[in-house]
Amino acid sequence: MADVIVIGAGHAGCEAALCCARMGLDTLLLTLNLESVALMPCNPSIGGTGKGHLVREVDALGGEMALAADDVTLQSRMLNRGKGPAVHSLRVQADKRAYHLRMLKTLFAQEHLTLRQGEASEILTENGRVAGVKTLTGDKIPCRAVVVCTGVYLKSRIIIGEAEWEAGPQGLMPATRLTESLRDLGFSIRRFKTGTPARIAENSIDFDRMTPQPGDEPPTAFSFLTDAAPPNKIPCYLTWTNEKTHEIIRQNLHRAPMFTGAISGVGARYCPSIETKVVRFADKDRHQIFLEPEGDGYPEWYVQGMSTSMPEDVQWAMYRTIPGLEHCRITRLAYAIEYDCIDPLALTPCLAARDIPGLFLAGQVNGTSGYEEAAAQGIYAGINASLYCREREPFLITRDQAYIGVLADDLTCKGTDEPYRMMTSRAEHRLYLRQDNADLRLTARAHAIGLASDARMRRMEQKEKETEALIRRLTEAGEDRALRQPGATLTLPEGWQYTECAREQAEIQIKYAGYLQREMAQIRQARAMEEAKLPPDADYLHMDALRLEARQKLQAQKPLSLGQAGRIPGVSPADIAVLMVWLKRRVANE
Repeated sequence: MADVIVIGAGHAGCEAALCCARMGLDTLLLTLNLESVALMPCNPSIGGTGKGHLVREVDALGGEMALAADDVTLQSRMLNRGKGPAVHSLRVQADKRAYHLRMLKTLFAQEHLTLRQGEASEILTENGRVAGVKTLTGDKIPCRAVVVCTGVYLKSRIIIGEAEWEAGPQGLMPATRLTESLRDLGFSIRRFKTGTPARIAENSIDFDRMTPQPGDEPPTAFSFLTDAAPPNKIPCYLTWTNEKTHEIIRQNLHRAPMFTGAISGVGARYCPSIETKVVRFADKDRHQIFLEPEGDGYPEWYVQGMSTSMPEDVQWAMYRTIPGLEHCRITRLAYAIEYDCIDPLALTPCLAARDIPGLFLAGQVNGTSGYEEAAAQGIYAGINASLYCREREPFLITRDQAYIGVLADDLTCKGTDEPYRMMTSRAEHRLYLRQDNADLRLTARAHAIGLASDARMRRMEQKEKETEALIRRLTEAGEDRALRQPGATLTLPEGWQYTECAREQAEIQIKYAGYLQREMAQIRQARAMEEAKLPPDADYLHMDALRLEARQKLQAQKPLSLGQAGRIPGVSPADIAVLMVWLKRRVANE
């Protein structure tokens, strides 16, 4: 018997399981293979544009990804430094095997958490509610809540040219039974696709033919709890495709699964294969390629930008046209992988199944891409599974509170027809939702529900107090006026002793004070719509003043508020006006 069973131990599953256990719930984490725990089957990095915000928010809530990343960092770079702080995003190269081992040890050491190898074949229900999980070996494990974090393993299929076979990432086993259980529970099942580049033997790479890409100095830590940022250990390298590369690809498009119809799954728009880039951007004579280390002293390197499912002979030919890779030895072929996932419109904004109490889903099973998106959903679903078990109100993160809120809202209100990727452009309040203030936005809320530790809370409060004191002192000294000038940066007068966190916050809050005030006014307006709650028993199908499409969409998704209703595709501003009148009349009659 467990309080919560988490199915899958990827980045979503690890965060969900740790969250539930840290909130005092007896938690069982089921994984197909212990070797796949926190696996990085694709790029050996954490963070990036928009994604770095999610990692910081997971950390602010009390998650593990940022702390683990800091422990295994090979290189740290802050992206978009030439732009404003709203889009600054940390990205680190990670030692992927060290990350796996670091997370594995954390799971085994966590109180209230049991890690077990096994395949979940069925989600058991009783009276319409979650009652347990059945494994492939026939074991029936009772529980009160289930968090499904199956990643890309559901009926997964590897494709390389004309060859294809059932397998998970890196040759691991697929999960073959759970899809039917989800379908029987009423979920609409879809087929998505992702892929990964080849891995190259280090001693076959001519790094002198490439441009080194060093990390930032000084480097930046991911976690708000990390005192000293890890040092940069290994550079990455930049090279380019060329006309020879493109010609080989064009000559073999008739053998490319992406173009022959062999791949039916929908791929990620923002992470296309090299053959797709060559066709889609035919006017470009070269594309960037980054060589990234897989680990400290590990003999394989990752070829960022060369994802493909072309046949093996084509892969050897095209990789060897790249400067620095002329004599490369491929240790692992690039491949595409298709897998089953659900339509996330079947979920509430808290990532709970709308029609099955006790069931939560997180990660790529919801139609997203990326380690960071998975971890963010994992901790969010874990929080709500824990609160469900304790019969407490859901923990709702809205669009104006965090990128996690944007992610969950986009998925459950708008849906997605392709693997969803987080980007800063998706957040309308991004000047407020910066990665540097994720702790100020979320830690107090996480501490109140018993997830964020006392130590984390004290550190956040100290940062908040120190920032307020520094802003007050700068203002009293008249130093704030100069900081508002274009291009100005904060230099503290001699003798002033403040932490880098407080200095950063003070500079941003003073420099962008006018913009932040305007954004907060917009957030207040948006919150008014979010606070206009719609009753769960509303019968939209019989609201004749609504258009038919709006009635059907609203009845299917049952939005929690007017704000969420307005973000549902097919619900127009005129429909929202009708709902506002209806809601006012209902409130007046109660």
